[in-house]
Amino acid sequence: MSTENAPEQALAWHRDGVGAALATVVETWGSAPRRAGAQLVVSGTGEMMGSVSGGCVEGAVVVEAMEALEDGKPRLLEYGVSDGDAFAVGLACGGTIRILVEPVGAAMPVDLLEALVVARTTRQQTAYVVDLEDWTRRLDANGHAARFAGDRTGVDPDGRTFVAIHNPPLRLAIVGAVHIAQALVPMARLAGYDPVIIDPRGAFGSEARFPGERLINDWPDEALDAVGLDARTALVLLTHDPKLDDPALHMALKSKAFYIGALGSKRTHAKRVERLAEAGFTDDDIARINGPVGLDIGAASPAEIAVSILAQMVQTLRKAP
Repeated sequence: MSTENAPEQALAWHRDGVGAALATVVETWGSAPRRAGAQLVVSGTGEMMGSVSGGCVEGAVVVEAMEALEDGKPRLLEYGVSDGDAFAVGLACGGTIRILVEPVGAAMPVDLLEALVVARTTRQQTAYVVDLEDWTRRLDANGHAARFAGDRTGVDPDGRTFVAIHNPPLRLAIVGAVHIAQALVPMARLAGYDPVIIDPRGAFGSEARFPGERLINDWPDEALDAVGLDARTALVLLTHDPKLDDPALHMALKSKAFYIGALGSKRTHAKRVERLAEAGFTDDDIARINGPVGLDIGAASPAEIAVSILAQMVQTLRKAP
């Protein structure tokens, strides 16, 4: 169970009757081990899953969580992680972190946690908002656009409103099971993406070429209709073939996909633009396409092109306005 599944584990422990408390990193200063939003869940029997500091203060947090389960009150903790403690768990230097501890069913309402888990399961962007002074809580699917775009959990400028962003996992849909895709898939997976490779040509989209990966041997528009394109999905087109790329582009430009990239030369992209304009797409629609795909880093080999594509995906996601 990873820290990303802490809400689900907390709900499961609560339903099992053992009790659960969620600990969430609220703010960090200096070279803190974990970023804001990292979570640790502690059961009433002292079992824990996840991490808030990479091992530096987990023991102290577990003690506080057990006490919170006893008295039913939330806690806002602050710890300074020394350079020595940080070095002991493989970090270069320490920092300071604030951690919110909430016992489920007492401080954190069960129905709110259930609604959060449903939103996460159905890939809905959701913000868990806590007033750190009066301890009121709510889920908010609207507002917080910049926080959603950048996965930025943290405290608002008012100093009392904590906003924990729960975004759906990142996905990457690749149309065209070519050599570049073979390099891009493992790179994207390391960066936290869940990839799917789409290619109706069985010789390209084969288990032998992409062992253990999700493959869909179908036409791109039908495959993408099944996969779904949302604000946490990137689409990369690598076929050079309008019969495959264009139907996928038509779907992508009508979706909220945060990144659309299409392989090809400037001349190829110009022809692509003409076809899309003839199909009724506006200049603003077409401008969403990164074509030629990838950052201009002078990439030559398939692996280098894959690096340039992944870098552009990250840039688009993290530097969204």
